[in-house]
Amino acid sequence: MSERSTKRSFASRPGDAERWIKASDAPPRRMDDAAAFTARLTIDVTPTLRGRIKVAAFQRSVTVADMLRELLAREFPTDAGEPS
Repeated sequence: MSERSTKRSFASRPGDAERWIKASDAPPRRMDDAAAFTARLTIDVTPTLRGRIKVAAFQRSVTVADMLRELLAREFPTDAGEPS
C-alpha cells in the first residue's frame, strides 16, 4: 500500500529537469510595439470570415494574431501626441 505507482498522471513531473525545462524554438516576438503591455481584444466574426482570415495568414506564413496586429496598426496609426 505504501508503494508509489510508476504510472504517469496528468500533473506528474518528468524524471529529469532537462526534459522538464524546455527551451522555446519560437523566435522572439517583435519588441517595437507595446512590448511591456498587451491587451486582449475579442471580436465576433462569422465562421466563413474566420476561415478566410486563417487561410490568408497561412498563405502569408504568419500567425493570425500577427497579421491582424499589423492590419490594425496600419488602419489606426499612432497620433503624434499619443504614447505608442
